[in-house]
Amino acid sequence: MSYDYVIDAYAWIEYFRGSKHGEKVKRYVETENAATPTVVIAELSRKLLMETKRGAETAEGRKAKLDFIGTSTIIVDLSRDIAELSGEIDVERKNKMKNWGLADSMILVTARKSNAKVVTGDKHFVDLKNEVVMIK
Repeated sequence: MSYDYVIDAYAWIEYFRGSKHGEKVKRYVETENAATPTVVIAELSRKLLMETKRGAETAEGRKAKLDFIGTSTIIVDLSRDIAELSGEIDVERKNKMKNWGLADSMILVTARKSNAKVVTGDKHFVDLKNEVVMIK
């Protein structure tokens, strides 16, 4: 399985909001060979459910957004290989970047496995200039 871009949760949120930053994501989601790691789906599922409970999203809207991710990008499951490498990257990155999360490691490893770039606006990735497309 090969892909050129990995869309992270930050980018998906901006895309669904239709924001200025989301407009930059649109190209990667709609016309490029992009992937979404399953950990990103989990993050978005949680966020959209919280928005549904607040009345800012509907159950139907939440489902439609999650379904759209699966039809517009390649879904990359968390394999044992990605999990093991994510643990290693997590230890390395926590020494360089405050508040780096394990999910960030999984996203980065997913991109590295295919020599892809992470599409994000997340400040945790800002020092990885050759490995990311910053949308803000």
